[in-house]
Amino acid sequence: MALLIVIIGLVLDRLSKAWAIAVLKGSSGITVIEGFFDLAYLENRGAAFGIFQGKAYILAGATTLVILGIVINYIRTKKRTFLFTLSNSMIVAGAVGNLVDRVRQGYVVDFIEWHYKSSYYFPSFNVADMFITVGTALLIIYILKEVD
Repeated sequence: MALLIVIIGLVLDRLSKAWAIAVLKGSSGITVIEGFFDLAYLENRGAAFGIFQGKAYILAGATTLVILGIVINYIRTKKRTFLFTLSNSMIVAGAVGNLVDRVRQGYVVDFIEWHYKSSYYFPSFNVADMFITVGTALLIIYILKEVD
């Protein structure tokens, strides 16, 4: 089941980025909700929130180590609940999706933009980032449930 979740995440990420490249690259983007939600192509040469700009290979190495750590921990864990499997698989899917971009292109394709008018912009992100974020939140819930 873990492998299926990773494959689904990777397919969704790759398809969404291919769409962003084909439709959004070179355009001014698409406004989905005026003053709140846009789709616009961005090449992120850093990590979350734009940190480590231009350090693709360092980020790729760190990401590879994190993926290996998660996989080793998953294999060693005896009690693999659905929540544990889902959270770890989502994190790995997202990490691999962004790793593919960094290794192939030297940057990650981002295209989802949330903002409040022109006064606040949340950093652009992609489907892989959503998998990492949701997977991490689910992992925190799993840890809190297991500690009680």
